[in-house]
Amino acid sequence: MKVFRGLPNDRARAPCALTIGNFDGVHLGHQALLARVRAAASRLGIEAAVMTFEPHPREFFAERMGDPSRAPKRIANLRDKLESLAAAGIDRVIVEHFNEHFASIAPEDFTQRVLAEGLHVKWLMVGEDFCYGAKRAGNVAMLKEAGQRHGFEVETLPTVMHGERRISSSAVRSALAEGDLATARALLGHSYYISGHVIHGQKLGRTLGFPTLNLRVAHRPALSGIFVVQVHGLGPQPLPAVASMGVRPTVDDSGRVLLEVHLFDYAESCYGKLVRVEFLEKIRDEEKYDDLDTLTAAIARDSCQARDYFAQRAGALTATDRI
Repeated sequence: MKVFRGLPNDRARAPCALTIGNFDGVHLGHQALLARVRAAASRLGIEAAVMTFEPHPREFFAERMGDPSRAPKRIANLRDKLESLAAAGIDRVIVEHFNEHFASIAPEDFTQRVLAEGLHVKWLMVGEDFCYGAKRAGNVAMLKEAGQRHGFEVETLPTVMHGERRISSSAVRSALAEGDLATARALLGHSYYISGHVIHGQKLGRTLGFPTLNLRVAHRPALSGIFVVQVHGLGPQPLPAVASMGVRPTVDDSGRVLLEVHLFDYAESCYGKLVRVEFLEKIRDEEKYDDLDTLTAAIARDSCQARDYFAQRAGALTATDRI
């Protein structure tokens, strides 16, 4: 899969079937849309493409209004989003820098300069409520009219449902915020995870008897608290662990979010390695403690609970094998 930061140059432009969106989480609704794009591209003999944005447009407008808290919390980082798009069979991704200039493009300029001239779009799929251009003035009806002028077909995808619930990034965020990993899994089509390179931390965990591997979280995450997790990328099988996602209020007042993972019975160095942390069950919310002794006791309880989770799961699998 080819990834472009902004529109491709003249030599890299090729006719494509395109869809546009933030694709935060690449949930089952997104996956249905991407499958349609992939099928159309194959039918027409052109590339399947996605245009997405960095930062999220709502993050940009929240910052511009001076209230970052109004921005949606992120489900996935850019790396994980691109990995999911590649898995869906997308050939090229245009990561458009969403800034003041892009936000001010008029709808008619967007369809001509970006879609027709910049991307050579021949087929386009969007959601039924898709809006585009400055002040979201463009709608699906305008897009279809522009497609007739510029030679591209426009199709819309109806809302994808999970039972009686609309599958959306907002629904995934809500489930993660509530610690409802089962619902998040049902909406995403897989367990929730975050990937990243292991960084050096303060080394406090090892002094408390619970060494951790640390992942930097660049954006406000959609979930927080203490979790049972397993870590992929350090061996042939995922490794059991307990993790804390949050701002570590007992030992740090910077407000910086960090994902700290304590691997069970693991003592190898893993700095710089790319790992994927898969979230299995929430244990509790993050808390601030009066001293390190109280914090250490809480970590010990969390570790015991996580070990019990894996022991019970192993027992269940063994029982199934005997049937």
